[in-house]
Amino acid sequence: MRPMAALRTVARREWAPLLSTVRGALARSRLRAVPMTPAAVGLTALLQAVQNQPWGLRPVQVLGSVRAEDPLWTALLRTPLSLFVPALDLPVWGALAQVLVVFGVAEICLGRQRTLLIAYIATLAGTLYARTGVAVGPDGLFGLPASDAQVVDTGPSAAVVGLAIYVCHAYRAWFTGAVVIAAMVIEVLLRNNLAGKEHLAAIAAVLILCGLTARYDRRRQPPVRRDQDLGLGVGTRARSGAPPMRS
Repeated sequence: MRPMAALRTVARREWAPLLSTVRGALARSRLRAVPMTPAAVGLTALLQAVQNQPWGLRPVQVLGSVRAEDPLWTALLRTPLSLFVPALDLPVWGALAQVLVVFGVAEICLGRQRTLLIAYIATLAGTLYARTGVAVGPDGLFGLPASDAQVVDTGPSAAVVGLAIYVCHAYRAWFTGAVVIAAMVIEVLLRNNLAGKEHLAAIAAVLILCGLTARYDRRRQPPVRRDQDLGLGVGTRARSGAPPMRS
């Protein structure tokens, strides 16, 4: 098989079910299929516009900026909104594109509530890791320097990575999920910063969630009947060994 043909085969196996689901939903309902995603994009754009105003940076930081040095209850209250506050040192268009594509696909494939739940779990995992890493210190295996406690921790990147991993798990796109994980590992190796390590923490949390979901789904499956285990057809009963009755 030629390399391009093999690549098309792998791509079809990986993405065909996912693309079919997304294409079908958009063809039937258009933007009504993703009511949450435009709202998330609009909120991210609004917070970006507000925090770039002389009067707006402080209110956005009070409501949605998280630091590892903040009290835990304050960080937990700010975490949901921090997901939609773009990082000041990164282009806002990247954050908007991530939210539009990944949140849109996840909303169609997973549903609105599950998408929000996974996004929050991934973001919260990164936030809690930052606090733990600073407490461990730079000498620990997963530790962080004390200066990272003052880094403003906002943006949708951890949620985007977590949603991408969960969608890959749900649609059995194992190669794509492995590529996403490998990219995050390479990011940490090249740029050993807080954001990259938080992405790995988000991946770890979502992988645990995927394992729990798979286990729950297996338990919900009906038990296999004994006659099916023996390879008997539907409606066929296992014989006891007694001679057949004659009419």
